[in-house]
Amino acid sequence: MTIEQQQQSIIDEFAVFDDWLDKYQYIVDLGNLLNDFPQDQEKDENLIEGCQSKVWIVSDYKDGTVTFKAKSDAVIVKGIVKMLMDVLSERTADEIIACNLYFIDSIGLKEHLSPTRSNGLNAMVKRMRLSAMAYKAKFELKNEN
Repeated sequence: MTIEQQQQSIIDEFAVFDDWLDKYQYIVDLGNLLNDFPQDQEKDENLIEGCQSKVWIVSDYKDGTVTFKAKSDAVIVKGIVKMLMDVLSERTADEIIACNLYFIDSIGLKEHLSPTRSNGLNAMVKRMRLSAMAYKAKFELKNEN
């Protein structure tokens, strides 16, 4: 599934719900699907600054794609990061860097988050993009040598 198809899938899933209480519950349910996060990675360097709650994101580069793992101590944030991972994980660095994450606005998420949660969302996206940029730079440097 492409990034656009994955985003459309999220938009379609949210369209089923009429009110934001149901949408919040769906986000919580998504968060419960997060895979296990390596406990030894719960360290400051993986902690996202700017988040109201604690969020750790780590990435890995294998076979040309970037994969993310994440953990949060807040149920809503777990669901938000799960959606970001569904869209951005197992993509090339170029795809992650170039993509427009329009699903966030399309489902109305930003307008239903507190300012601090919105800042946290932006910080999570920024970290994921920076990770992709770092892998891209490392890969390009390796190919030049």
